Formats: sequence, structure tokens, C-alpha cells
Amino acid sequence: MHKRYFAVPELLLGFDTETTGLDVKCERAISYGFCAYERGRLVWSEHFYVRPDRPVTPGAQRVHGVSLEDLDTKYRHREAMSVPMGLIRAVGVLRDYLGRGARIVGANVSSFDLEMLRRSYASVLQRDLHDDLRIERLPVIDVIKHDEAIESRAASRRPRSLTSLCRHYGVSPGGHDALGDARAAVEVFLAQVALNDAQRRASSPQIPFEFEFGSSTELTRGS
Repeated sequence: MHKRYFAVPELLLGFDTETTGLDVKCERAISYGFCAYERGRLVWSEHFYVRPDRPVTPGAQRVHGVSLEDLDTKYRHREAMSVPMGLIRAVGVLRDYLGRGARIVGANVSSFDLEMLRRSYASVLQRDLHDDLRIERLPVIDVIKHDEAIESRAASRRPRSLTSLCRHYGVSPGGHDALGDARAAVEVFLAQVALNDAQRRASSPQIPFEFEFGSSTELTRGS
């Protein structure tokens, strides 16, 4: 069961990838997007492309609009990394922010983005990602699962994709761009926490709540 957050962790790292396809067992990331939020405000972001070692599937290209030819051109102009360098850079960013106590935020981030990263790391670098990044212990906030904790699928059949959540919470969609989707996921999470806090206040009007930022998943009350 995913936790329902009533306070925003002090440091969040949004993470998203665009890929050659949807099969985590064999596809590759073509771009990585990261964005750091401290106390709910954007403080840093990075977006970089990767020239994959396999074709971009037609379905994936229709979604993100990036072809293998586009990536070859970027690579020739030093605007895209090789697959190994992209993996090393991505893991380096994750390790850095996890060392600072960040929570990783995304949509389907554990089952898709991180799982593809794990598999690619093993097949390309011949290393177990668990040796360099304790991926099973990553503090992940999946905005789709968090939304189900707020309102179960039994209670509502509304769609739960990142694009649908952006529409539901009034957030600008990322447009299937890795950095744009990473930012959209964090903004959705911030809106979800604001909703949780408002509902908690409404259900307990006699208790004065002061919303604060903190590392706890529980609501922080003023003294």
C-alpha cells in the first residue's frame, strides 16, 4: 500500500526517461530528465540525450517525436551521450541526490524507468546496479500509486496516466519530454499533498494545523 503524504519532503528529485520502446527487458533510454525541488521550489534540472544502440520503435517515436536519425545527429554534434556514458551519468545523479536524502518522484518510475535503468546497466556495463546504487531501497514516490492512495480505483475509474493526473490537478503536462515529465510529476505530487492537507483540515476543523515541509510522511503540526 502506497503511503498518503500530508507533508512535502524537504528534497525531491523528479526523474523520467524517454525510450526506444516500452519493453524494459530490451529497450534503451534515449533521454533522461532530472529536476530537484527544495521545500517545494525548483532549484536544479538536467536533461540529456543518448544515442541508443538499437532502433527507436515507431510507436515510441510517435509518442516523443525523436528518431534514431535525430539522435545520430545530436551525437555527431556532441549533444548526445553514448549509452554507457548516459547510464553512468544517470546513476551518478541518483546517487548524489539520494546521499542528500532526496525522495525520487515520477510516474511508474519503479516499474519502468528504474527497472529499465537496472537492466541496461547490467547488459551494457556488465555490472549489477545494486552494487553501485541500492535500488531496492530507493525512497520512491510514484504519483500514480499516491493518487490511488488518495482515491482508490474502486472509488473512481478516472484514468491515472501522468497526462491524466496533470489534467486532474491543473498541472501543465510535460509533453512526453523527459525533463518536462519529471517536472510535471513533481508538480502533481505537490498538488496531491496540498489536497491531502486541505482534506485533513476539513475533517478536523477544531485542530489548528500548520503545514510545513519535512522528511516525514505524516502531517507536521505546529506547536
